[in-house]
Amino acid sequence: MASDFAVFLGEMMRRPKEVSAIAPSSQAVARMMTAGVEQVSGPIVEIGPGTGSFTRAILDRGVAPERLILMEMNPRFCETLREKFPGVTVLNRPAQEIESLGLANIGSVISGVPVLARPQIQREVVGRAFNVMARDGVFVQITYSPNAPIPPEVQAELGVRATKRGTVWANLPPARVFEFRRSAQ
Repeated sequence: MASDFAVFLGEMMRRPKEVSAIAPSSQAVARMMTAGVEQVSGPIVEIGPGTGSFTRAILDRGVAPERLILMEMNPRFCETLREKFPGVTVLNRPAQEIESLGLANIGSVISGVPVLARPQIQREVVGRAFNVMARDGVFVQITYSPNAPIPPEVQAELGVRATKRGTVWANLPPARVFEFRRSAQ
């Protein structure tokens, strides 16, 4: 199997509009993104998993593979994910289709989808995810911006609030991790 970086680089060159990062996420970012995921109940959905940095961290936290659903648009990444993570459900579908999976009470969504870079999908991705999440569900998002990747007015419209988990300097580029929860809990 090709290395994660080789697969990532190849797909970044072939499909630059789909791969918005310049390198796979570091283990340090993966640990911050997945903190507490082992404590949630219900399904866990990872959107935009790429080569699986966060997927590995989720499984390393003791989450059973059958609880994890990956939604990835890139067919090559899907193939790699299926090889690396037996028992995990890998769907070659965009994050915007999360409502059509037939899931309810999702405990957590871990997102590598670049919602900051694509404002038009903020409502489609985050809003639709919250439509099928448990009341206490958490949506965790990576960004390279110092601010929440969804502006306050869109957060208010979606009925969510952002909290910054932290900054990981040991990543290329340095990454921030935000979590979104329902405003009225």
